Amino acid sequence: MIRYVNLVFLVFSATLISYGFAFTNPFDVTALQDLYRSLNNPQGLHGWNGGDPCEEYWTGVACSDSSVIHLKIQGLNLTGYLGSSLYNLQNLKIFDISSNSIMGEIPYELPPNATHINMACNYLSQNIPHSLSNMKKLRHLNLSHNFLYGPIGNVFTGLDNLKEMDLSYNNFTGDLPSSFGSLMNLEKLFLQNNRFTGSVTYLGDLPLIYLNIQENLFSGILPQHFQSIPNLWIGSNMFHAVDGTPPWGFPLDAVPIEQNTSRPPITQANAIENYAPSKVRKNKEKTMGYGGIAFIVGGGTLLVTGLALFIVIRVNKLHTQKLKNLVFESNYHSPFSTHSFPSHPFPSHPFPSRPISAAKEVSYAAQDDMLQIPPFNAASLLNPRRLPSQNHKRKGETSRRSFSERDKFTGRTKVYTVAEVQLVTNSFSEDNLLGVGSLGPVYTAELPDNKVLAVKNIQMAGLSFSEEEKFLDVVCTASRLKHPNIVALKGYCLEHGQHLLVYDYVRNLTLDNALHSAAYKPLSWGLRLRISLGVAQALDYLHSTFSPPVAHGNLKAANILLDENLIPRVSDCGLAILKPLTNTTAKIRASEISIRDTGYNSPDHGQPGISNTKSDVFAFGVLLLELLSGRKPFESFMPKEEQYLANWASSRLHDSESLEQMVDPAIKRTFSSKALSRYADIISLCTQPVKEFRPPMSEIVDSLVSFMQKLSMSKSAGGVVDGTEFDPLERSFRTTTSRFMASPSMSYVSV
Repeated sequence: MIRYVNLVFLVFSATLISYGFAFTNPFDVTALQDLYRSLNNPQGLHGWNGGDPCEEYWTGVACSDSSVIHLKIQGLNLTGYLGSSLYNLQNLKIFDISSNSIMGEIPYELPPNATHINMACNYLSQNIPHSLSNMKKLRHLNLSHNFLYGPIGNVFTGLDNLKEMDLSYNNFTGDLPSSFGSLMNLEKLFLQNNRFTGSVTYLGDLPLIYLNIQENLFSGILPQHFQSIPNLWIGSNMFHAVDGTPPWGFPLDAVPIEQNTSRPPITQANAIENYAPSKVRKNKEKTMGYGGIAFIVGGGTLLVTGLALFIVIRVNKLHTQKLKNLVFESNYHSPFSTHSFPSHPFPSHPFPSRPISAAKEVSYAAQDDMLQIPPFNAASLLNPRRLPSQNHKRKGETSRRSFSERDKFTGRTKVYTVAEVQLVTNSFSEDNLLGVGSLGPVYTAELPDNKVLAVKNIQMAGLSFSEEEKFLDVVCTASRLKHPNIVALKGYCLEHGQHLLVYDYVRNLTLDNALHSAAYKPLSWGLRLRISLGVAQALDYLHSTFSPPVAHGNLKAANILLDENLIPRVSDCGLAILKPLTNTTAKIRASEISIRDTGYNSPDHGQPGISNTKSDVFAFGVLLLELLSGRKPFESFMPKEEQYLANWASSRLHDSESLEQMVDPAIKRTFSSKALSRYADIISLCTQPVKEFRPPMSEIVDSLVSFMQKLSMSKSAGGVVDGTEFDPLERSFRTTTSRFMASPSMSYVSV
């Protein structure tokens, strides 16, 4: 009996022990619960509201024994902050929160033993915490595409294992800290699109394979070691020459001088100092006499001249043979019908020949060694602007292009092949056509999971290298725009001469149709106010929050889509500057539209040196007039003095009687004369003929919010004020959705 009791006790104890070991470390659970609360208890994090993360399914959580080792919650539209308990995740290896809308500063203490940290594409601010230097095992760090700012302190000391770091697309300023020089295992560094200043000599001894320092304010000289970096971008900086500095031994015309704020080629070459690594520098003590220098220069000149002639002849032969092979291989192997692409049956630019699957998103893989930090640079999708070494190899060309095959845009921007887009648009059939604008047609695309997207087929002419870069810069910027009132870019396709942009699909109803089509009931006054506020907030985001600021360039009612809840979504943000790159037919049409003028253009529109953000403010003022009056901004059938809405209304905005007559009959008697006067004041500010008198969109947003709050307070006192009847639909935004169906016309047009 005693044996039996002992046996039962042992089995029960073993069960309790094994069960106890299955529970997650309580410190890990506390940290995850704090993070969940700080992120506003998001519904997308399934399982996080209770239970055990290692025993049950928690979105993005992976465990080993009782410890959380992976936390990957990227691309889930998370908001809020990161909390203050991440340090408790002592065994966490991978921490990926990229492509969300998380705000605030980076917590002072991060998971101390993490090897991979990815916080890219959020709204993080402030600076990099000094505690980063305690993360001795860190190998990959990506903080790109945030709003981090200010000089960076010496936070990289002791990070001996760091191999990749991406700090691009932030607002960092000041000189590089000396601790950069201690990153002796760093292979990939991306600092582009910041405001760093000073010298880059701290990077001279690092074993870099990829280095991008474009679009900064770096100055001084370039270390000679930079010549050995296989993939190097130095453009748009302020590097200068140093007298007496010998140039490198490669053709001067190969140096990418056009991307630097500098002078002629010889000056750019002289900006490159003979800056050897520290171990080599100690041995450089002997100098050479004038005779020796003259002999070397003379002999070198003859040698270089002969070598150049040989290279030119050889390259021409290889280029001719390569073109022949390309045409033969394309005609024989191409899986795409040239009938679909008559203007560009073959690639006209050096994009990678192997397409990237649409299913592959830019995110970190589960395995530590496979994690890569993608540098976010549009120009790199073509060919790296690298300083060439003297030994040019065809095989090296392949390895450099493999770098450009990776997606360099935001975490959720996909790269589609032409075949994939053809499949989901039924080969761009008429049945899928939504509309045609100055940049080309727009089609619906239905994915296998029944999700619907919109594909904009931008009809480009044959683009030069610099024009391709400009196009990619626009697409890269568009991919980073994240705002609830802006139509999101989901992907793109650049194959076989095609330039396709894939957007979120918003039902085919534009504000232009909702206001001016007889097929719809009139929009209520409350809806018009909410639409105007949503558009204003989108423009404020483009002009003030987004960095660098972006002008829409073609704001109009036809470019504002209304979703199922009649919430405005501004489309084609920043695409107006692509008009000059379109093909001949589209160029003619674009010029005709510009000449005809749609009534939204400010007096200073198109003037060189004028900020287009001010033109956006004017166009928004015209949009407010359109919402108030129900009239189109330009009506050719009207008398000449009344054709342009802004000109006709300018003298009437401050006259009570004339102002009353301007109001759309559909919304008369739904607001007081005092409210009308305040609304007219906002319009008047936006449509000032002199651009300096137009306020920024941030002030317009504040004015609209204040106006709507006062209106709401007045209405809470009763249903009628000053004999004015209020809009009964104001109470619920959703009650109006039953009045609108999908547009029967082609309203989803591009700029």
